[in-house]
Amino acid sequence: MEVNVLLNMSSLNKSTLFFNLSKDLTKYLLLGISSMKNLLPLNLPRINKGYLFDLLDSHLIHYASPITLTYAWSFGSLAGICLVIQMISGIFLAMHYTPHIDLAFSSIEYIMRDVNNGWLIRYIHANGASMFFIVVYAHIGRGLYYGSYMTPRELLWCSGVIILLLMMGTAFTGYVLPWGQMSFWGATVITNMVTAIPIAGKAIVQWLWGGYTVSNPTLNRFFSIHFVLPFVIAGLTLIHLALLHKEGSNNPIGSDTGIDDIPFYPYFVSKDVFAFSCFLVFFATFVFYFPNVLNHPDNYIPADPLETPAHVVPEWYFLPFYAILRSIPHKAGGIVAMLGAILVLLIIPFNNTSEVRNTTYRPLFKVFFWLFLSDFALLMWVGQKPVRDSFILLGQIATVYYFAFFLILIPAVGVIESKLVHYKSKA
Repeated sequence: MEVNVLLNMSSLNKSTLFFNLSKDLTKYLLLGISSMKNLLPLNLPRINKGYLFDLLDSHLIHYASPITLTYAWSFGSLAGICLVIQMISGIFLAMHYTPHIDLAFSSIEYIMRDVNNGWLIRYIHANGASMFFIVVYAHIGRGLYYGSYMTPRELLWCSGVIILLLMMGTAFTGYVLPWGQMSFWGATVITNMVTAIPIAGKAIVQWLWGGYTVSNPTLNRFFSIHFVLPFVIAGLTLIHLALLHKEGSNNPIGSDTGIDDIPFYPYFVSKDVFAFSCFLVFFATFVFYFPNVLNHPDNYIPADPLETPAHVVPEWYFLPFYAILRSIPHKAGGIVAMLGAILVLLIIPFNNTSEVRNTTYRPLFKVFFWLFLSDFALLMWVGQKPVRDSFILLGQIATVYYFAFFLILIPAVGVIESKLVHYKSKA
């Protein structure tokens, strides 16, 4: 009997000892996890001893972001990544490129054939331009849908439109550099538009060309502009980010209360990393499997001033604006309309009359918004077609709706919706 009691007591002591050990082990494990969590950037004390570190902390780690942000907001960070990719790949290409009309085309072939991994750098840069515009157009579309141009973000929107204009200038000057058939004749057609300026037009065009035709000085100047503009864009991007962080990010709900804001890190950093991973797969598919599908085949023919291509067309991301240019029979009118198609984006923050931001809650405007996207796609399709009466007529109809959307529908629909919201039944 005593032996059984002693055995039971021994077993009980072992159980108690094991329980105490487990308890202590769990305690130290939790303390260890807690210590590790304290080392995460989010849980570190705000670094306010230095201005630079405080700035980075405020804008990258503890920056307050609305909890409702979706993946549609990842296009902004993707645009920044695209800019960095283009700048780095462009610098490497500039090391081997020769801006001379007799050597430019050959230097591109040299990069493709003889430079180590030159083909990869060139395809990344060439397709990166298309990826950049895909991301930026999606970014603008998201802004239009969720009302990111409305108060208090007017300056933020306008800074983005200026960046878009500089992007187009950079893309156009870059398209000239390979000095293929489309490069030469594209430069000739676009620069000739300047002659529409009264009195000084011809003098300005000769100054741009550095002579009486598109020649070696033109190529040198375009190369210089193409190299410098990305750095200007990078500077404006910082201003764009500063304006964004001043007013805070818009969100799907359209609320600026800040009640449901959470830190940018780790929540939206992880979200942007996943979005970038998906984008990288999409980008790599074009670079490695379809590197030339977005480029015109005629640009693999050396530039020949004596032979005009059967159909001169710009890159796909310029096609909607090229279609608008062709739709106006008057030369000067077409140029004004083409530039106006971009500059009209600067007007909408100031002619908007809607009290609601998110198009989801605006059933009437939603119809016109999706019609506008269809219209933009139609203009892109028309821009690549030959100059025929049927395509010109279709382009003119699409052009009318394009401008009507920004100048008439946005303010008019806002007034109608506001009247309906505040309508009170007499009964």
